[in-house]
Amino acid sequence: MEIGILISGRGSNMVALVDAVASGEIPASEVAVVISDKADAAGLAKAEERGVETLVIERKGRKREEHDAEIVAALKDRGVEIVCLAGYMRLLSPMFVRAFPDRIINIHPSLLPAYPGLNVHERVIAAGEKRSGCTVHYVDELLDHGEVILQREVPVLPDDTPETLSARILEQEHGAYVEAVKKILTRERARSEQREIEYGFSARH
Repeated sequence: MEIGILISGRGSNMVALVDAVASGEIPASEVAVVISDKADAAGLAKAEERGVETLVIERKGRKREEHDAEIVAALKDRGVEIVCLAGYMRLLSPMFVRAFPDRIINIHPSLLPAYPGLNVHERVIAAGEKRSGCTVHYVDELLDHGEVILQREVPVLPDDTPETLSARILEQEHGAYVEAVKKILTRERARSEQREIEYGFSARH
């Protein structure tokens, strides 16, 4: 299964996925390309260090549909089947979502549907929440929306700052994203095997 990863910044979740593929923790898969919409994204160097192809497709001054079309073409050219958003900071266009139906996933640092959008940890602390966490979900045309694949919880401590809470959630994000991708690939392989069985049965009859 060919995986494409989109980033905008440091790429720590991207690194977790790339390393899990390389170690075989995510089996029978390959990271085909890491694409950033920012040329100065720190994650690009981390991907290159791991031998993964990188592309910069900048969005500045471009319409979202035009920008997305170039990214979709690059992913399709490399046979990408699963698209992982790892700190990618732009809402995908409907065209992009339709290009990979039920094949785009994202990780968000809250327990969705609570606290979509930006400044999550500041908002969680200001609201006096006792728990937070992260969510891996399928991507649809709405912001931080779509079917939840899995979630991980962490407590919000009385002396937490946005920075300390963010760091504690990030530790959970890496494992959660790897687990979610494994879950999806297992499901896809099972579907593929079932199709082969059905095809073989129909061919014989």
